[in-house]
Parts: sequence; structure tokens; C-alpha cells
Amino acid sequence: MSPSGRNQREKSVRNPDRVRDPASVGDVQAKLMLALLCLIWGVTWPLMKIALNDIPPLSMRSTAAGIGAVTLLGICLVKHRSLRIRRAVDWLHVVIASLFNLVGFSLFSAFAQIATATERVAILTYAMPIWAVLLAWAVLGEHPTRMQRVAIWLCVIGLAILIRPLAASGLPPSVLFALATGLSWAIGTVYLKWAQIDADPVGVASWQLTFAFFIIAGCLFIFEGRPHLEHAHAGALFAVAFTGIAGNGIAYGLWFDIVRRLSAVTASLGVLSVPVIGIVTSAVILGERPTGADIVGFALIFAASACVILGRPAPATVTA
Repeated sequence: MSPSGRNQREKSVRNPDRVRDPASVGDVQAKLMLALLCLIWGVTWPLMKIALNDIPPLSMRSTAAGIGAVTLLGICLVKHRSLRIRRAVDWLHVVIASLFNLVGFSLFSAFAQIATATERVAILTYAMPIWAVLLAWAVLGEHPTRMQRVAIWLCVIGLAILIRPLAASGLPPSVLFALATGLSWAIGTVYLKWAQIDADPVGVASWQLTFAFFIIAGCLFIFEGRPHLEHAHAGALFAVAFTGIAGNGIAYGLWFDIVRRLSAVTASLGVLSVPVIGIVTSAVILGERPTGADIVGFALIFAASACVILGRPAPATVTA
């Protein structure tokens, strides 16, 4: 070893804080992206409720998906992100992931949200991390860490407290739609992680959103005949625009990049703060007031998300 190399190594040993692990830096960046994503999706929940008051679900979802697809395509072009997908099998993976991540999520959540309060749909949809943990364990071999196991139990207890009033008189169709929303999202997340598509994750997100738009638009013309936006007031149109630009275009670009950087378990548990943010913004925007049991459940779910987002990653192994 040269003297300069030896001196540099000795300085690194004496000053370990100077040695930066790229994986740790990437982990922090991904968690900051996750926090921003939770804020965007949390605000989107009550706005979707406003849009659905004036616009039928498929009209709202197809319009938002179209705006989101154009937004994400524009981001890819401006930031010079690659849209190229080389292999035919990767195109198949993109379509399948889009069906679960976007089409299933969009359709199930829209129908669920019509028939029940915004906060209840948000809560039941975010049972998704439980499904994702089980699927990631079985399919990907991702064993939860100690902190993640704590987060899972906090999530389960919080959801049990919140779901109990809904289950007291039987499960209405809206609840089943909401649970299907979370399950579809979990399957899509784990599938995308398993597929390991060899392409830019933001470009992959753009294609997924584009496919989802055409499929949802097809369902729109079958079941609603045409887009029904003529009776929507300005607030509903603004809500659709925000959902498309931020809730779909920007948020899904962040989400699929996060899934690439973090484990499926960490990414799934990290979004648990979305329903808490959704409840707070629903109270401010829609006037929905949580009960005491709701507040306890929200606190437990938020604590579960904090365990994941604020928890330190496992130390990197240094090899010669």
C-alpha cells in the first residue's frame, strides 16, 4: 500500500464519522421521500372525497389518472429520466404491477370511499402493510427486523381499535372494498420488488400510470358511458386536479422509486402515517371529528410509522 493510501486509511480509522456509507445516505434520502409522499397522500384523501361528491367514481379516477400520467411523463422528459424498457418480460411485469398497484387500488378505493367516512376508508386501506409483510416474508424472504416487528404490532392493535366499531354490526360492502384496496396495493408492491424490472423506476412508474389510465378509462365508458364533469363545482375540479398532479403523478413517481431503494416491508410500514395525516386534514377540510377510540388508534398507527421512518438502518458490513 502506498504511503498516501495508508495515511488516508489511518485518518478514516481515527475519524470514523468522515466515512460515509452510500447505502446509508440512500436510505436517508428514501425515507425523506417517504415522508413527503405520506404528506401528499394524506392531503389527497379528503380532496378525493370532495371530488366524489360531484363526480362519479370512474369519471374522477380516470380523469385523475390521465392528469397523473401526463404529469409524470412531463417530469421524466424535463429531468431526462429514461422511459426505455428493453425486455418483453419487463413490459409484462409493468402491466401486471399496474393492474394491482394502480387499477385495483384506484377502483376499489373510489367505490369504498363513496359509502363510508373518509377516515374509515383510509384506515382500512392502510391494513396494506400487514398484507405486505406477510407477502414479502413468503415471496421475497424479507424477515422483519425487531423495530419492524414492533411497528407491525402497533399497526395491528391500532387497526383493531379502529375497525371494531365497523365490525360490530357486520362488514358492509364498503369495508370489503377498502380491505381489497390494501390487499391489491400490497400484492403490487411485492410483485414489483420481486420482478426487479431493469429500467428507470420513475420511467416504470410513468408506464404503469399510463396503462392504468387506459384500463380505467375503458371501465368508465363501459359503466358510466362518458366522463361526467359538467356538474362539478370549482372545489371538486380543483380536487381532481390536485389528485392527478400530486396524488398520482408526483406521488407514484416517489413511491416506485422508494420501493426500489427500500425493502418492501420498510416502504409498506412507512406509509402508515398517511391515514393519520388524512384524518387530520379531513377534520380541517371536511369537518369530520374522530372519537376518543379513533385518536388512540391513530396514535398507535402513527407510532408504527415513526418506528420505521425514524429507525436507524442496519450497520453496513465493511469488506476488504
